[in-house]
Formats: sequence, C-alpha cells, structure tokens
Amino acid sequence: MITFNESAVCQENLEILERREQDNIIIVDYGMGNLRSIANKFRRLNVEVKISSDFSEIKSADKLILPGVGHFKTGMTKLHETGLIDLLNTMVLQDKIPVLGICLGLQLFTGYSEEGNVPGLGWIDAETVRFKVSDKTKYKVPHMGWNSVEIVNSNELDKDLVNGELFYFVHSYHVKCYDEDAVWMKTSYDYEFVSALRKGNIYGTQFHPEKSHEAGLQIIKRFIEL
Repeated sequence: MITFNESAVCQENLEILERREQDNIIIVDYGMGNLRSIANKFRRLNVEVKISSDFSEIKSADKLILPGVGHFKTGMTKLHETGLIDLLNTMVLQDKIPVLGICLGLQLFTGYSEEGNVPGLGWIDAETVRFKVSDKTKYKVPHMGWNSVEIVNSNELDKDLVNGELFYFVHSYHVKCYDEDAVWMKTSYDYEFVSALRKGNIYGTQFHPEKSHEAGLQIIKRFIEL
C-alpha cells in the first residue's frame, strides 16, 4: 500500500496552491452535519472554503461539496425546505460544476432510498439500500471503521491511490448502482457494495475522506486541482 506523510503533501503543494487563482469552493449547508471537519481538511491544504446555504454564494461556486450525516429522508426534506434543489440541478447537470458528495451526500445522488422510501436527486442511476448481512453477529450494522477499497473505474481523484487503500466508514445503507460506468470504487463487508461513484463532473464517496488521513487528503487535494 502506498504511504506518504500528510505534512509533506501539504508542503509540497503549498506553493502551487498559493500561485494559482483559487476556485470558489462551497460546502452546501442544508443542516446535515460534518461541515467544519470537511472545511478544516481543505484548510490543511491552504485552501479556503465557504460553508453556505445562501443562494447567491452557492450560485457563484466553481466547485461544490455536498456533505451529510444522518437519515436520507431528512436530508431530502431539508434540501426541499432550503429550496436549493433546482439550483443544484442546474449547476450540476446543466452547468457541469464539479461536485463531491460525502457519505449521505453520495446517497442523495441516487434516485431512491429504502431509508424513508423517498426519491433522491436522481443524478446517477442508482438507489440506496440497507445492508442485508448474512451474519449480524460478525457483520455489525452500521458498518463502522476502516475498510479497504477496490478502484473499479479510475479517475483524476484517485491517481495517487492504489487498491487496498483504507478509508473510514460509518453507514447502515449503501448505494446499489445500475450504471457500471459510474462505479468508481467497491468495498467488501460480507458482500461487495459500491463505495464511490463518479459520473462526469459528479463524484461521491460513501467513506469520509476528511476522516481518512493521508488517503482522504489525496482525494480532497485532487478535487481541488480539477
């Protein structure tokens, strides 16, 4: 497995990130958690991000982060309440603004979830389903802790990673994707499930890159560089 020093990665890219005109990166705040830990990870790379639910600020973004921890139905309800769905659809599907979904954020990309039996954003031909493990004693749900990934369809965000890289997971539901070209990574927990998706400008991880040390830092760094 590839290993590297996180502080060295920060130092190595510091001058590059200072020289380039920084993109306006917005973390979409719709009330579903883990916002500041994500922002702090970007700041370790000398990149400022905004946490916002404001229409004009979000509309000005060059890149979007859709985070989230919690219940799928609650997440979609909050997105509806904020009135952001039409704006996000336009930016992601029409304007092709790069977006990174994390944990619940990834799941919201799908068309439907068993968690609340509600439709999602429908950006990717997939659905969100509950873990159906064969041995509940051996395989606890939620799936929590470190697990490895297999890169199925490589892209710009994983070019510093290898198969077997470890990431941090906390989830009871996972994505079932019907578009094989959109499957970025898979992970095994009793059975194989999709742990990351990518379709064009849409990227999403079931794991938490902001909690995944060096490997997670690499994904965030490459997203900044898109």
